[in-house]
Amino acid sequence: MPCRVKICGITRTDDAIAAVQAGADAIGLVFYDPSPRAVTIDQAATIARSVGPFVTVVGLFVNPTEQLVRNTLEQVDLHVLQFHGDETEAFCQQFQRPYMKALRMRPELDVEVEMAKYPSASAILLDAYRKGVPGGTGESFDWTRVPKRSSRPIVLAGGLEPENVSLAVTTTGTYGVDVSGGVESAPGIKSAQLIESFIINARAG
Repeated sequence: MPCRVKICGITRTDDAIAAVQAGADAIGLVFYDPSPRAVTIDQAATIARSVGPFVTVVGLFVNPTEQLVRNTLEQVDLHVLQFHGDETEAFCQQFQRPYMKALRMRPELDVEVEMAKYPSASAILLDAYRKGVPGGTGESFDWTRVPKRSSRPIVLAGGLEPENVSLAVTTTGTYGVDVSGGVESAPGIKSAQLIESFIINARAG
């Protein structure tokens, strides 16, 4: 089955449309103010409307308040939530949306033990670890740490780009890949050419 592809950190409608035209399965909108890829509610609502009904729109949060998530859901058509902080399972599952829980791959992390803490997650996203940075580092991790047999989909993130994504997919057999900086010409500004190359290579893996 072809690897699914999410293009994250979309800040412009043109970039969302370019991702859809290149065959992306999902786009990601960042609701975390310190990120250079953060969007306002109004921006996010406009972008979400631009992709059509068959592309999954994912909202990314980092240790948000419950009210922030609920306010966002009232105004933006999000299909899936993605949590990148220290959120508990009880917090993640209260919004009546499928969710992905991101795990940052610290050297001492027991992946399967940590995954077991989120049995209600639709998928687990594995991302590179850098102290104090909840994602978007542009760094990768040892792909051999990705569990080969998992009862839930695993999404691979961290340091992916057109040049290495095929090897990443081949090595891990992952359900999906998530890219942000690896398809940008500047932080928050996507390159249609890099998006297209990334998706072609991901599905060739």
